[in-house]
Amino acid sequence: MSDSSLWSIFINASLINNFVLAYFLGICPFLGVSGKIETATKMGAAVTFVMVISAMCAYGINAVLTAINAPFLQLISFIVVIASTVQLVEMFIKKASPALFKALGIFLPLITTNCAVLAVALFQTSKGFGLLKSFVYALGAGAGFTLALVLMAGLREQLEFSETIGIVKGTALVLLVGGILSLSFMGFAGLGG
Repeated sequence: MSDSSLWSIFINASLINNFVLAYFLGICPFLGVSGKIETATKMGAAVTFVMVISAMCAYGINAVLTAINAPFLQLISFIVVIASTVQLVEMFIKKASPALFKALGIFLPLITTNCAVLAVALFQTSKGFGLLKSFVYALGAGAGFTLALVLMAGLREQLEFSETIGIVKGTALVLLVGGILSLSFMGFAGLGG
């Protein structure tokens, strides 16, 4: 396994096939938590951590379920792992930073239902990645998720100070900016080879 293939897996997951801006997964926190850069960065870090742990566990679970010929238990097993990991992250953030816990609000426990996290586990399993490639793929997906959140938060912070007409204020403007951001990420599609 070469470093270039690991690098291409990372770039593919973070830029080319960005889970938020190319697959449109994880839109809820993308729209809800992207009001401030600091909050978006920390939410991205939490989601990245959950993605990496879930991908590592999904690799092991898939190996065990394949060995005992019970692949039908794959989805429910992944959901249990994701929910457990999110619960640990939530308890840690609540203890370590109550202000961040309050800032993230309902979006922190909603990581459990974030389809991007489950998609990482399912995609890396279906692609047949080994343990290291699964780790790199999850790390790239988390980096791409964080990048999308931070870019959107930066744009939203700038838009607070700009004059906009009444019809595109608020949610309409956020959706327009998200769409344009998604279109700009489609330019990375040529890098996939």
